[in-house]
Amino acid sequence: MEKRERFSSRLGFILISAGCAIGLGNVWRFPYITGQYGGAAFVLIYLVFLVILGMPIMAMEFAVGRASQKSIAKAYQALEPKGSKWHIAGHFAVAGNYLLMMFYTVVGGWMLSYIVKMAKGDFVGQSAEGVSQVFNNMLANPAELTFWMVITVLISFGICALGFQKGVERITKVMMVMLLVIMLVLAVRSLTLGGEAIEGLKFYLVPDFGKMVENGIFEAIFAAMGQAFFTLSLGIGAMAIFGSYIDKDRSLMGEVVNICALDTFVALTAGLIIFPACFAFGVNPGEGPGLVFVTLPNIFNQMAGGQIWGVLFFIFMSFASLSTVIAVFENIISCTMDRWGIPRKKAIVINLVLIIALSMPCVLGFNLLAGFTPAGMNIQDWEDFIVSNNLLPLGSLAFLLFCTSRYGWGWKNFISEADAGKGLKFPKWARVYVSYILPVIVLLVFVSGYVQKFF
Repeated sequence: MEKRERFSSRLGFILISAGCAIGLGNVWRFPYITGQYGGAAFVLIYLVFLVILGMPIMAMEFAVGRASQKSIAKAYQALEPKGSKWHIAGHFAVAGNYLLMMFYTVVGGWMLSYIVKMAKGDFVGQSAEGVSQVFNNMLANPAELTFWMVITVLISFGICALGFQKGVERITKVMMVMLLVIMLVLAVRSLTLGGEAIEGLKFYLVPDFGKMVENGIFEAIFAAMGQAFFTLSLGIGAMAIFGSYIDKDRSLMGEVVNICALDTFVALTAGLIIFPACFAFGVNPGEGPGLVFVTLPNIFNQMAGGQIWGVLFFIFMSFASLSTVIAVFENIISCTMDRWGIPRKKAIVINLVLIIALSMPCVLGFNLLAGFTPAGMNIQDWEDFIVSNNLLPLGSLAFLLFCTSRYGWGWKNFISEADAGKGLKFPKWARVYVSYILPVIVLLVFVSGYVQKFF
């Protein structure tokens, strides 16, 4: 067994953990859900749920990882009471990592593809219908989708192959800094577009609960709750792995606050890029996933220097997706190493072949298998539903119960681990909340996912 590596710096831990959280959920899903549910009013509700749902569960994931010094494949087993079956939750968490990558690698490939399309000028002079057709043609071409999916997988595993410190930590830190710089440049450009851009800023930053009521307040609340899980990748051990790579110098709650603040900053800045631009050019900001691949290329077509801004935007999107893919790949690699006792490079080769094969159903679900739509959902929708609406909330529930129940790891063990080191401590008064109230909220998120999908 190879010696377990460590983060070389606290900044590396914060940036990589944030990189795992910062993904398409922030810059693809968050803006269009915000657009659907009335702008700033939705943002306020989302921020509340991020604090009361996301932060406690992230602290628990980190604590389980740091105390066990294992990936999620072995973490429960290392900490569970003798004879108990908590390790079964670890099996589902591992499966969740693979399922997430079965469609996330494909969408990550779309981002890389759009960098090239934008740089080549594929959208220049196109009508709105022409821009939409570029996207549809890409989805209809299995060879093109496969190529970009494989490129995404190769880049990400290639970085992991360099080792944790020299590859994952070093390169992700550079990507995260570049991501933040590009975002700020794009936000400034969007805010200076003139015209109705200021109205987009008001829509985004001035709460209007009347609009939320019109669009369905309960739907907005459940969407905000679900987004808090989706954006932080909680419940499948993607955060626990980074807990296993840190020492006990710093308490975990302080680090959680830093990571969630960075994640939220990116999500909010993404809105500052998208909403003023949409309003400046008279485009509906609540148009669903097509907002990124159809609506925004149309906007870039109308902007001075739009081709350059478009390239920058999709580079930023690619960094956001790759940071998550690399983080989850690191978790998958570590799980394989822990489970089978094999070296890193062998684990990478096995998983590289496996991930490419497992991603193919999603690729083909847009073309050759496009007719396969059980319950009205294509293959990607089903994979997303299984992860986002099932494994994330149920996995989060498992962490909650494991860290608070006397039949699991228990509250005293959790608090001792979470509060070890300097910094913000986990609030003791929150014990009743995380033991009894938060599990009920998580179950509501789980049930609401089914209600929204099927009823």
